[in-house]
Amino acid sequence: MLGYVTIGVSDMEKSTAFYTALLSDFNAKVLFDGGRIAFIGENWKSPQLALCVPFDENDPQPGNGNMLAFAAGSKENVDKMYQKALSLGAVDEGAPGQRMPVFYGGYFRDADGNKACFYYMGED
Repeated sequence: MLGYVTIGVSDMEKSTAFYTALLSDFNAKVLFDGGRIAFIGENWKSPQLALCVPFDENDPQPGNGNMLAFAAGSKENVDKMYQKALSLGAVDEGAPGQRMPVFYGGYFRDADGNKACFYYMGED
């Protein structure tokens, strides 16, 4: 159902490097780089993350209540990917932990303030 999600960024080179490195464990790579927009994903048939400099050329604005959520596949991978995000320059927005009986997640913000989460949903 989900094709791609677009987030606004201020520095395409820096943001593309961050998300490509961060999501490389999921076989994600740059599928298309058009200068002001880039699509990152495993392939064209899978959901992608699009990074772009806003069309109106104003500063990107992260939304209040908007968040990217990446399925990590396990609690151990949530911990690993959250730490990887921080090591790549992300800012902590909530260390990994059990949030609900079936939800485990770790939260961070990228250089433009976009909030994201690595999560595992399921019973142990």
